[in-house]
Amino acid sequence: MKPNLFSLATKELHQDAFLTWLLQWASPKHAVLNPTLHAVAVDFVTTLINLQDDKPASITKINSGRQWENIDVWAEVNDSHLIIIEDKSGSGPHSGQLARYKKIAGQWCAEHECRLICIYLKTHSDSANNLAQVRAQGFATYARGDLLRLLESRPVKNDVYTDFVDHLRGIEDRESQYPSKQIGYWGSDDWKGFYQWLESRREGFNWFYVNNPSGGFWAGLLNYGRFQFDDAWLYMQIEEDWLCFKVGEVSERRSEIRSRYHNLLMETGGREKGLQRPARFGSGNYMTVARIPRSVWLGGDEEHVDLEAVLMRLKAHEAWFEETLKNRSNA
Repeated sequence: MKPNLFSLATKELHQDAFLTWLLQWASPKHAVLNPTLHAVAVDFVTTLINLQDDKPASITKINSGRQWENIDVWAEVNDSHLIIIEDKSGSGPHSGQLARYKKIAGQWCAEHECRLICIYLKTHSDSANNLAQVRAQGFATYARGDLLRLLESRPVKNDVYTDFVDHLRGIEDRESQYPSKQIGYWGSDDWKGFYQWLESRREGFNWFYVNNPSGGFWAGLLNYGRFQFDDAWLYMQIEEDWLCFKVGEVSERRSEIRSRYHNLLMETGGREKGLQRPARFGSGNYMTVARIPRSVWLGGDEEHVDLEAVLMRLKAHEAWFEETLKNRSNA
């Protein structure tokens, strides 16, 4: 495999630079230098505008740059639109940044009598739940798949462009390989691909990265917010190797509540279903009270995942869990 610039330059700032570079190629003065690259750049600009407004008939003027008021990428188009792009690779929005950027850019547009286009562009996968929260803040979402389709729509001859396309295609391909890999060899890309499949089959499923001192993991949240006892929620969460039964958020009497629900699950058929005591009981706000190993709910190390069978097993475990909790509430 040939060296790839964007496999080495992995920070979001390098991605910002590519997007700004692509936007600048939409200028009519660059059309003669590389007509195909110019055409894709024009498509990019008009596509972004069309996510929140009517796209212009043509691009007659464009000025683009980076890091204005901490906004990752911006572009003034035809003196009629301002595009701001919050560009993410693996991380997500934080610290109220989307609302802050929209306010700053909105004030600028009011002063310059132009329309604001707010774009949240992410090249690594994200859950539908997270993207819905972004859209609720007035940003249109533009995912890796959207960008890939646009970039691959024309045969552009440019080494920087080709490296970026290959970089995105590599991420896309890695997240789709999990059905053909033995489960014991799954990595983070496989889990993200698997969670996206579950998300397409289960309403309300959410997934996210949990960072912890042990190295972190990708979590899949199954039924949070449905059962509450002792001022805490009882729910199920996939933590890669384990299907966990959890309680949270617990601020007081943690040991008492944790033991109560561990005993409840283990004494009402949990052992027969493969539930085990955690290696150690935690004492935080969110605690695992019992868990099922991957070999029981997903498959063994040398197996390939049977997606429909896994879906059925998850539904069966969830039905038993909910019935147990309902019986407890009626007792």
